[in-house]
Amino acid sequence: MRMIRLPVSLSWAAFLAVLLACGQTPPPAQPTEAWTLSDVRPDTSDGLRVLIVHDMEGLSGEDDPQQFFFGTPQYPKGQELLVADINAVVDGLYAGGATEVHVVDGHGSGNPEPDVRRDRLDHRAQQVLRDKPFDTYFDLVEPKAYDAVAVVGMHAKTGSRGFASHTLTLGMEVIFNGKPVTETEIVGLSWGRQGIPVIFGSGDDRLARDLETMPWIEFVTVKQALAADSVELRPVDEARAELRAKAERAVRNLREGKTKAMHISTPITAALHAYPPADLALMDSIPGVNYANQAVSFTSNELHLAYRGIRKLTGVARRSYTGLLMDEVRSRPQGADIAKAYSRRLEQRWFDVESGRWTTSLPTAPPAGTKYHGSR
Repeated sequence: MRMIRLPVSLSWAAFLAVLLACGQTPPPAQPTEAWTLSDVRPDTSDGLRVLIVHDMEGLSGEDDPQQFFFGTPQYPKGQELLVADINAVVDGLYAGGATEVHVVDGHGSGNPEPDVRRDRLDHRAQQVLRDKPFDTYFDLVEPKAYDAVAVVGMHAKTGSRGFASHTLTLGMEVIFNGKPVTETEIVGLSWGRQGIPVIFGSGDDRLARDLETMPWIEFVTVKQALAADSVELRPVDEARAELRAKAERAVRNLREGKTKAMHISTPITAALHAYPPADLALMDSIPGVNYANQAVSFTSNELHLAYRGIRKLTGVARRSYTGLLMDEVRSRPQGADIAKAYSRRLEQRWFDVESGRWTTSLPTAPPAGTKYHGSR
């Protein structure tokens, strides 16, 4: 998923929503297992449908973080690497017996169009587009929507020291029932609500280690992480041949009942732990909020509500990003003038609101026919 987003001010409505979500004290006893597993026997009498959820940090041939940021000179190269990996997986899924394959954007590079170029995508695969914005990880989950999910180009979790490793965004560690999780595990738990398994994955060696919790998936290690911004690449042709072969095997495993669906244990103790550049110290000493050592925890009986609470908390934790922005502004030749102009704008907004002169601008309606592709 997208690593960096522009700093934004957290609205009071969102802040209060976080407080309400987190205001359970003390939390109930934590389950002994973070999640449980069940065997999967898909009904393939009407075909076998697989959803590919893609990210961009775990691609074969990719060794430069600038390749997954929209707007950089290297981004088009990243798009080429992305569609090539996906096409290898699509080919393997069909070879294994899939009858329909859909592809959805789970990266969110900032590109107003999908990161996957339609003109390069295998013609047998269909991109998921909707009329309204949707969350890639949760809003597609419906009974019998798909028989299985494959994830491509994923990354390790925060703290794993993988290539561009993170969870949801910069400086965030997501914890369910005491266990730090990857985005791949979040996908597995989300689809597990309908008994649908993740059967395939690809990324670096640190993600492979993280996903020892999901030993049934066919995983392809496409590179070895040396640091968060450097890797040792496998030969691309070799990696993509394995992507195809293991995608084929993943479908066969599904048909033979060798895969598992993940089910979160309830009540869920969810937590967000912030690392620089994120910061949750703002939540310290607020009555009703379970805060300790840069982490906020809360409980929920529903996974989608726990996830929603985590996303609200990331909004709080991202407030500290603006500190880096102001440091950068002040370091520039015109930085002092920009900082003063910002202060004057802030004061004027206050005066206008207090005087009844300011009204919230209505959001601009999207052009007719706009389609949304998931993460942005």
